[in-house]
Amino acid sequence: MANSARGSARSASSDGSASSDRSEPSARAFRNPVLPGCHPDPSICRVGDDYYLVTSSFEWFPGLPIHHSRDLVHWRPLGHVLDRPEQLPLDGVRPSGGLYAPTIRHADGTFYVVCTLVDGPGPSGNFVVTATDPAGPWSEPHWLGEVESFDPSLLFDDDGRAWFHATRPVDADGHTEIWLREFDPAALRLTGPEHVLWRGALRDAVWAEAPHLYRVGDYYHLVVAEGGTAGDHAVTVARSREVTGPYEGNPRNPVLTHRHLGAGHPIVAAGHADLVRTGSGEWWAVLLGIRPSGGRLGNLGRETFLTRVVWEDDWPVVAPGIGRVEAVGTPPDLPEHRWPAEAACDHFEDPELGPQWNRLRTPRERFWDLAERPGHLRLRLRPETVTEHVCPSLVARRQSHAHFLAHTALDFAPRGANECAGLVLLQNDAFQIRCVATLRDGRRVLRLIRRAAGADETLAEEALPEGRVRLAVEAHDQVYGFRYAVRGSSWRPLGGPVDGTVLSTEVAGGFIGAFLGMYATSAGRPSANVADFDWFEYRGLE
Repeated sequence: MANSARGSARSASSDGSASSDRSEPSARAFRNPVLPGCHPDPSICRVGDDYYLVTSSFEWFPGLPIHHSRDLVHWRPLGHVLDRPEQLPLDGVRPSGGLYAPTIRHADGTFYVVCTLVDGPGPSGNFVVTATDPAGPWSEPHWLGEVESFDPSLLFDDDGRAWFHATRPVDADGHTEIWLREFDPAALRLTGPEHVLWRGALRDAVWAEAPHLYRVGDYYHLVVAEGGTAGDHAVTVARSREVTGPYEGNPRNPVLTHRHLGAGHPIVAAGHADLVRTGSGEWWAVLLGIRPSGGRLGNLGRETFLTRVVWEDDWPVVAPGIGRVEAVGTPPDLPEHRWPAEAACDHFEDPELGPQWNRLRTPRERFWDLAERPGHLRLRLRPETVTEHVCPSLVARRQSHAHFLAHTALDFAPRGANECAGLVLLQNDAFQIRCVATLRDGRRVLRLIRRAAGADETLAEEALPEGRVRLAVEAHDQVYGFRYAVRGSSWRPLGGPVDGTVLSTEVAGGFIGAFLGMYATSAGRPSANVADFDWFEYRGLE
C-alpha cells in the first residue's frame, strides 16, 4: 500500500486515531541529504516494504528521476518516469522551465505520477502518467486541461474515491490558493465540482503551494509549502473533517521552517514536504533544502532531505524535539538496506547510458553512441551549443558535492575554429564554465571559458599537441580548479582558480543545481566530426 492509497495513511493505533509513534531511537545514524545534488520537490509513496520517490527535473531529459529504497535512507536510481522523447516535449523550454513538482501515488496495483509541464512548446499544464512497475514503462501523458495551476497531487481515499489537488495564482503578487476536484482513475480525468481549500497560514501568505492531502485519524490533513523556495520557505498544515473543507490552520504553523535560523545556517530553504508512514508505524517526511557553500550560495541546488514526524493532538509535529532538519539524524525503525555502491568511474561499456546521465531538453536525434567505438562515449558535433535554448550534444550529471573531483579522457581533432569538445559545468545557457579543445590559427588549443550573464570570458588558453588529452576539474566550495594532461606528461594547471559563483542559483537564477559533463559542438555549422570520451570519473571529496 502507499501513503495515500485507501486507508493506508491511517495510524496504527487501536482506536483509529493518530498516534505519536514514539519509539526508542536507533544507535545507527544517517546523513542528510539522502539524495544529494539537484533533487528538488521530492514526493514519496510506500508499497509494502518498498518506497519510491520522484523529484523535479525541469528542462533536463530524461524527466522525473525515480528512486527506490527499503529503509528511507539508502536509495538506488530506478530510471525516469519520462524517458521517451515522445513523452516529454521540452524543445526550446527556458532554463528552469519544464517539469515542476511531481507527486507519486499507488492504488490498486497502479502507480500514478501527476506533474506540471511549464512553458512547453505544445501541451502545457498538469498531466498524469501511470505504470504497473515503477521502473517502467510509464504511459504517455494524459493532459488534465488545467493550464493555470501547478504542483498537483492525488489522494486515494478510504471510500474508493480519488481527489486531485493543486495550486493556482489568484494575482500577480505570489498569492495562491489550493483547489480540489474529484479524479477518475479509470478515465484519468477530473470530474465533479471544484472546491477551494486554503490560501496559506499567514496573512497575505505568498506561494502557498505543493499541496498534499492525507487521511489520518478523523481528519484530512493538508500539508503545503509556503513563503517561496528561498530562505523563507516553510511547511504549513491545515485540517478538515471533510475532504472538501472547510480547513482550519494549525495554530502552531509553520510546523517546519529554517527561516529563523538565518542565512548562515548549514541547511536553508527547508520545505515542500511529503509524508509517508512506514510499515513499522512511524511517520517520516521527505522535503527539499539547500546546503549553501562558499558565501551562502547554492551550487548544488535543492536536495532531498529526510526528517521524522509524530502526531500530537491530531496535528503533525515535524522534527519533534528539534524543530529543524539536521545533517545527521537517527534513522527510521526499519532494517538497514544498502544497495551496491555505484562505480565512481563510468567506462562506457554498457549498451545504454546509466541513469545518472542527462541530456538538456528533448533529444530529437541520437547524438551519442556507445557502440561505434566500444568502451567510449562518442558525441557527434552538431550546430547546437550550450549557450542556446536547444538540445546540444551534451551528456551531463549532477554536481552532488561542494568538494569534488571529476576527470575524463578526450580524443578529438577539431576541423575548424567553430568546433570544440570537452568538459562543461552548467547552470544554464547564460552561466557556465567550459574547458574545451578547439582550433586557433589552425593549431589545436585548450581553452578555459567562464560565461556570466550571457557574456564569455576566456580565462586561459594553452597549446595542445595532437592525441589524447585528459581533463580534470576540482572544486572546493566556490573555487574551481582545472588541469589537463597529454600523453607522456603529468597534470598541468589550466589557468588559475575559477570563481564558481556563476554555477549558483543565487547568481544565475532559476531552480536547478549545477550539472557537469561532456560536450561537443560545431557552433552553427554542419559537421561530420565526432568526439570520443574514454571514461568519466566523479568523486566527492567531503
